[in-house]
Amino acid sequence: MRQLKTLGSIVLMVCASAFTNNAMAQSGNSDQHLSQKEKSIIAIASTTGMGHLSDLKMQLHEGLDAGLTINEIKEVMVHLYAYCGFPRSIRGLQTFMEVLEERKAKGIEDELGLPASPINDKRSKYERGRDNLEKLTGVPQTGTQKGYAAFAPVIEVFLKEHLFADIFDRDVLTFAERELVTISVLSSIGGVEPMLYSHLTICLNLGLTPGQLNEFVEIIKATAGDKAAKNAQTVLNEVLKNK
Repeated sequence: MRQLKTLGSIVLMVCASAFTNNAMAQSGNSDQHLSQKEKSIIAIASTTGMGHLSDLKMQLHEGLDAGLTINEIKEVMVHLYAYCGFPRSIRGLQTFMEVLEERKAKGIEDELGLPASPINDKRSKYERGRDNLEKLTGVPQTGTQKGYAAFAPVIEVFLKEHLFADIFDRDVLTFAERELVTISVLSSIGGVEPMLYSHLTICLNLGLTPGQLNEFVEIIKATAGDKAAKNAQTVLNEVLKNK
């Protein structure tokens, strides 16, 4: 009898703990926080996207000090061009080169990190991109194309073959890290709220918590200003409400 009572108590404790954890996640008060590396990814992506190169220098130093490798930061810059264009991306890379030279002159040896793994996949790039997009969104990518994809079908092909295959298949960054890059630049350049909504939803699907995404907004406030942060918070609130 005593053993049964003890077992019952344990079950109740486990259930109570699970309920509490679930409630915390739903309310955005989870104990999980963004890592220093993730915070640096956000700040680097935001300042690069806006072209704030003096601020970017500081963020690059902090990112390297936080443990980001040279290849990880280069990959952030490469990913960014799909959202803010080659000019911003290349200026970011040039600024990063300057930072590395400064650090090298001071005797700081930063870790290069791993390169992207070779892709040995027999599927077409379109199929790879489609399947990656399904993993990101959790939604089957089938059926008749709608909206801009029906209006200009070639851009839908470019998105799947290049962005979601060529870029997302590069494993230097995780899918979640790539989405942090994406929502950072979208929040900072502004005027693309439907895309920001979609990518914030993807962030939740990939396991980022409401609490972590609220932290993200605070970083955007510091890098891009009050207006950008307010707009990002509005979109995030709508995503969480509908989730």
